[in-house]
Amino acid sequence: MSEKEETSFEHRLLLRQLELKDYKEVKEIMELVYSSMDGAWTRKEFSNLLKKFPEGQICIEDNGTVVAAALSLIIDYDEYGDKHTYDQIIDKGSFKTHDPEGDTLYGIDVFVHPEYRNLRLGRRLYDARKEICEKLNLRGIIAGGRIPGYKHYADKLTPAKYIEMVRNKELSDPVLSFQLSNGFHVRRILKGYLPDDKDSRAYATLLEWINVYFEEKEKLIGGKKTVVRIGIVQWQMRAVKDLDDMMQQIEFFVDTVSSYKSDMVVFPEFFNAPLMALTNEESPSEAIRSMAEYTEEIRERMVQLALSYNINIIAGSMPEYYDNKLYNVSYLCRRDGTYDAQYKLHVTPDESHYWGMRGGHKLKIFDTDIGKIGILICYDVEFPELARMLSDMDMKILFVPYWTDTKNAYLRVRRCAQARAIENECYVAITGSVGNLPRVENMDIQYSQSAVFSPSDFAFPHDAVVAEATPNTEMTLIADLDLDLLKDLNTAGSVRNLRDRRKDLYSLNWVMRKEE
Repeated sequence: MSEKEETSFEHRLLLRQLELKDYKEVKEIMELVYSSMDGAWTRKEFSNLLKKFPEGQICIEDNGTVVAAALSLIIDYDEYGDKHTYDQIIDKGSFKTHDPEGDTLYGIDVFVHPEYRNLRLGRRLYDARKEICEKLNLRGIIAGGRIPGYKHYADKLTPAKYIEMVRNKELSDPVLSFQLSNGFHVRRILKGYLPDDKDSRAYATLLEWINVYFEEKEKLIGGKKTVVRIGIVQWQMRAVKDLDDMMQQIEFFVDTVSSYKSDMVVFPEFFNAPLMALTNEESPSEAIRSMAEYTEEIRERMVQLALSYNINIIAGSMPEYYDNKLYNVSYLCRRDGTYDAQYKLHVTPDESHYWGMRGGHKLKIFDTDIGKIGILICYDVEFPELARMLSDMDMKILFVPYWTDTKNAYLRVRRCAQARAIENECYVAITGSVGNLPRVENMDIQYSQSAVFSPSDFAFPHDAVVAEATPNTEMTLIADLDLDLLKDLNTAGSVRNLRDRRKDLYSLNWVMRKEE
């Protein structure tokens, strides 16, 4: 053979990572393989996947043409558990479920051009996936597997019996037999995993391959909590001599709640109202503006309490006055020394009339060492859109400091808070103040029954009330909140409010605007 002669080969296979330019060839294969289902992914979905996890998308090309591919994500498997669907894993093509810090490689697709099925390319792709899993030090590989051969036996065998016979090699399934031969085992049977898979009668196997080389890297300290302990203070309004006198009362409750190893302590809306009596202002609007002068110092001292007692503090709410505008703000004082703020967005007619108070403009989700939380001040919890937006940002616990003067006002807050817990599959803790302040106009009487609410399902208290205080009595509540129960509810609850929303019919959006 001369040096100028070109040698042509029937096959020249190359295993490599997929690129966006491969979409046309990938689409062609998917259209052939999934002609009876949804066909190929869109270019946008393909692009989303490559952006999220490029190293997990691999293919085999033959003489420059893609003929087979395997696609995957990394997930935190505890977020989904064994009861999930394909759409939940891929998040309808957005792949926002990919978690670089996750522990499991999830196989979302493997497909081979029909003309190449005699070359055992699937085995090469599976071996490459295992290599990725080992090099990334993941626990293993999980995948949902079709059982297309079941269509021939559905009238005679249950899915469990069919899978058992395939496992025992009494029957052969084009997908399951291949997966079992590649070291996977069946964890369980899934119903509705791929609803459009008529050949499998919408059944699927949940398959697992265990990485025997996995090395645990759990934190020795400061690990992720699954059970969170919170303390809420039903605060007695009483006259104080000065700021130090009030801070002494605050420290008593912080000390008490932290002694139970609580992660969070919550105070009510306007818990610092007794300071208004020290301002010597006759006008309610002037009195609350004078009281706002204490807010910064109280916040700083509560940050110090959070540090000293190793507990996160939600400092109820306090008035804040700047740039000739009066707001109502709740401070989250973290035990790491940082703080953040949520402004009350909806002011009541009374707050506007007596004080000239304005609403804030931003809704925040707060990252804490117990997970993501939200804060809505009193009236704000009566607007369901706010809690829903926080839930979309993965809020697990909603805290609602309130101030109510009458029982009917209190019940508005309570009923709405309970609804927020159910519709958003989260815990909601509410707390207010009790007692009287005769010298403080517009804050003179209080009504409260603090409580912690849960979703309403079998895993939670029968009345969806985790704990509640005695009405109009100064006291604290300590409650343990199991965050894993929320995960189970989201995937296997009697009803699944978050997942069953008809996003194809309606949506909720935050309209950004400049502050006035």
